[in-house]
Amino acid sequence: MTSEPLDSRSLEELRSAIAGEVIGPGDASYDESRAVFNAMIDRRPAVIAQCTSTADVASALAFARARGLEVAVRGGGHAVSGTAMVEGGLVVDLRRMNTVRVDPDARVARAGGGATIGDLDRATQPHGLATTGGRASTTGLGGFVLGGGSGWVERKFGLACDNLLAAQVVTADGRTVRAGAQENPELFWALHGGGGNFGVVTEFTLGLHPLPGFAIALLLYEAEAGRELAHRYRDFMAAAPDEVGGGLIYLTAPPEEFVPDHLVGQLATGLLLTYTDDLATARPHFAPMLENGHAGGVITDIPYADLQCMIDDPPGFRNYWSAEYLADFPDEAVDLYCDRASDMVVPSGSQHAAVALGGAVSRVEDDYPVPWRRAAWAVHPFGMWEDPADDARGRAWANAACADLKPWSIGAVYLNFIGDEGSERTAAGLGEGNLARLAQIKAEWDPDNVFHLNHNIRPA
Repeated sequence: MTSEPLDSRSLEELRSAIAGEVIGPGDASYDESRAVFNAMIDRRPAVIAQCTSTADVASALAFARARGLEVAVRGGGHAVSGTAMVEGGLVVDLRRMNTVRVDPDARVARAGGGATIGDLDRATQPHGLATTGGRASTTGLGGFVLGGGSGWVERKFGLACDNLLAAQVVTADGRTVRAGAQENPELFWALHGGGGNFGVVTEFTLGLHPLPGFAIALLLYEAEAGRELAHRYRDFMAAAPDEVGGGLIYLTAPPEEFVPDHLVGQLATGLLLTYTDDLATARPHFAPMLENGHAGGVITDIPYADLQCMIDDPPGFRNYWSAEYLADFPDEAVDLYCDRASDMVVPSGSQHAAVALGGAVSRVEDDYPVPWRRAAWAVHPFGMWEDPADDARGRAWANAACADLKPWSIGAVYLNFIGDEGSERTAAGLGEGNLARLAQIKAEWDPDNVFHLNHNIRPA
C-alpha cells in the first residue's frame, strides 16, 4: 500500500465524487478530525472522507482502491487499538451518517452506521423502548454491534448482535447489499461478532424491547472494603434475576456530590446495580447489596439514556485495555482480582471491573461467533491515564490482571475489550470452530482483505 501524500488534484477529484466533506493534511480541521478516543494513537491519514450516504462510501472505497490506499473505517473511534485511523491511507468517516429512526409499533430502530450509543438511546427512550447499548454513550454503534455488543442490560435483552435484524453493507468492490436471516444469511451470521471484516455497514436494523422504567444503585466504598464486597457481590449475582445488571469496579473516586471528600482522587471500590424497571420494583432485589455500609452513592430512578452517559470517559487519556472471560469466579480468583487493584495507576481514569454474564446472554439459540457469551464472569482491566510516563506501568497492570485469572479463563474473549493481542487471541475471541466459516465468508465478500484494520480474519 502507498503512503505517498495525495496531491491537490487527487483531493479535488474525491471532493467532486462525494457529497460529504473531504479533509486533507492541509485543512484546518485535519487534526481534530483524526483524533480518536485513545490519545496514544497519533496517525496521519492521507485523506479523511466524511461520508453522508452509501454512495459516498462506495465512491470513497473506489478512490482508495484505485490508488492503493489502505482503508480505515471510523464510527465512534473508541477502539483501543486506534484502527479507526490509518497512517497514510484513507479514512471512511461515518460520523455524519448518524440518524436513528424508530418505529415504535414494530419495535424497530434503523440507525446509520455512524450513530453512537447515545444517538440510539436518545431516539428510543421517548417511546419507552431500548436495546442493549454499550457502557458509554460516545461509543460507536457500528463497531459495538459488529463485535457482539456487551452492555448493562444484556442479561435482560441479550447482546447487541442478538438484536440485529438486518444490515445494509457497502462491500469492498462498491456494491450495496442487505444482509438478514433470509437475504445473504451467511454474511448476516458473520456480522454477529465478526467485526468490520466484511464491508462498511451503513445502516443497522435493531429490535427494541419495552423498558417501562430504569433504576440504579451506584455505591462507593473504601478500597479496603473491596475484597469482602466482591465475594458478596459474586454470590448475589448467582441468584439475581435477569433484570439485574451492573458490575464491581475499582476506580479513582470522582469529585461528584455523592462522593465523600475523603474518597475523592483516591482508589475506591464502586458497585453499580442496574434494574430494567423502576426503583420500587428494584429495591427488593437490590436489598442484599444495600446493607454493606457504603460510604457514598446514589440510589434512584434514572432514564436509561442518562445512565449511559453518566459515567462517560473523557477523551484525551492514554488507553490500554484487556479482558478475561471466566468459567467460574471462585474465592481464589476473586482475591486475585481484588489484589491486583492496588497496582492501578491512581489517580487516573482507569477501572478494574468484574461483570457477571448469564441471563439472556447465555440462552441465545443461534450460535453466532461470540463464544465468550458462555462465560459466567468477565474481568476487564480498563487502563486510562494522562502521563506517558505511566505507559509501562499501566500496560503491565492490565496484562498482569489477566495473567492472574488465566486458570479460570475460557479462552474466548470479547474482542471489543482488547487491542491487538495477536492472531491467536483473535481466533479465540471468534471461536476456533467459527474461524474457518468466517474465513470462507471473508473470501466471498472481501477477497483482497481491504478491510484488515480490525481484529482481522484473513480470506480463506
